[in-house]
Amino acid sequence: MKLLVRNLSRSTTEQELRILFSEHGTVTECTLVLDQATGKSKGFAFVGMPNEAEAKKALSSLHETKVAKNKIRVKVAQ
Repeated sequence: MKLLVRNLSRSTTEQELRILFSEHGTVTECTLVLDQATGKSKGFAFVGMPNEAEAKKALSSLHETKVAKNKIRVKVAQ
């Protein structure tokens, strides 16, 4: 299952996201979307978790939690 993580701090890294989501299960993919011109984060990312139950647990546990002073939003990617 692929999750969309929004409202990330511009300083949050892919590694930090991978660690955060790994606490809830296996993470196979973590892609922080970067601005091509500046190389800086656009404030959202995609996290792939193969086990649907673990992904749903991560979604419910992490949605609207604070990460680096920002309240992140997590939902299933369309």
